[in-house]
Amino acid sequence: MLTPDRIEAAAGRIRNAVYESPLVYSETLTGLTRNAVYLKLENLQVTGAFKERGALNRLLTMSEDQRRRGVVAASAGNHGQGIAYHASRLGIAAQIWMPRHTPLIKVMATRGYGAEVVLEGQDYDETYGAAVQRSAEGGLTFLHAFDDEDVIAGQGTIGLEILASGIAPDAVVVPVGGGGLIAGIACAIKSRRPDVRVIGVQTARLPSALAALQQNEPVLLPAAPTLADGIAVRRSGAVTLPLLRQYVDQIVTVEEEEIAAAILVLLEREKTLAEGAGAAALAAALYGKIGCRGERLAVLISGGNLDVSMLARIIERGLTKDGRRLRVRIHLPDYPGTLQGVVSVIARNHANIVETSHNRAHYGVSLGETAIDITMETRGPEHVEQLLAELNAAGYRCSRVN
Repeated sequence: MLTPDRIEAAAGRIRNAVYESPLVYSETLTGLTRNAVYLKLENLQVTGAFKERGALNRLLTMSEDQRRRGVVAASAGNHGQGIAYHASRLGIAAQIWMPRHTPLIKVMATRGYGAEVVLEGQDYDETYGAAVQRSAEGGLTFLHAFDDEDVIAGQGTIGLEILASGIAPDAVVVPVGGGGLIAGIACAIKSRRPDVRVIGVQTARLPSALAALQQNEPVLLPAAPTLADGIAVRRSGAVTLPLLRQYVDQIVTVEEEEIAAAILVLLEREKTLAEGAGAAALAAALYGKIGCRGERLAVLISGGNLDVSMLARIIERGLTKDGRRLRVRIHLPDYPGTLQGVVSVIARNHANIVETSHNRAHYGVSLGETAIDITMETRGPEHVEQLLAELNAAGYRCSRVN
């Protein structure tokens, strides 16, 4: 079983090679959540995520013979990058197996750090099985992403840093996939400050750790797409389960739209880029999932490796959710001048048109009519409702496009 002493030893082992990330106070997020919010910015690591802590600790505990033979890992991205970076520094050959649909930014970064990348499997679990088989066939050491005590000990060094910061949190909020990160952090914190609550956050699409706690054993969940690919684990760990049961106070879930909104808040208000998994903990705090008010929170931003094309989609959806982007479909007679009246209503209400699209064959339009989709920049939910009311009052048959 993992012990606090092993986490202390890991901290000493990795101290000179891993960045001690800042724990910074956010006045904006404090106002939004009604808690004093401090962000632990693990997205500032060299590889963009906390995973290199556990990866390096595991590499440093290997024997000389294991280092000479090389290592294999299965990763959705961040674990692989951590291994690739530090294995290259240590002169260890690394082969990283990743799901075929891993974001390109993570694939290219892993190769850039010097590892061989193999794309195999539709999800992490398929990739994991193939990587384990390869390690057995080649006599290579398999480095598990979360179900390994040395990896967990490395991740637990984050907990030691939070305690050493002097902010004395009432609760620490941590994203959860297979459970290695929160198991290490919780062990480190609870061994010194048992009064501090440790709260885990999973995507509602794949709450594997929550299911394992409920069933008292790891449970294989059906595959599901999620923005939080870094914590998209169908089966949580067997090694992590007793640690979760012993040290973690609560695990909650967040929806995809909540994660997207948290990414946008971080980007717009904090000038901080987080990937889906990295923003999950903040999403829980923003949307009242953790049951805290007037407390001091340490919220882990676990990674920032977000594909640029995905970021564009997140921004679009986040603006829509916030009432700052509106699309309406209006049925109009198809003759010159009819659009001018619609535009005048929009202009009078100070919305800005960014895109229009006419369709004369779909959406149930009659002959002699057109359906026009108009996308606008708006100022929030009240402005949206005002604009829709004005369009309806002017006699236009319109509907909101979600």
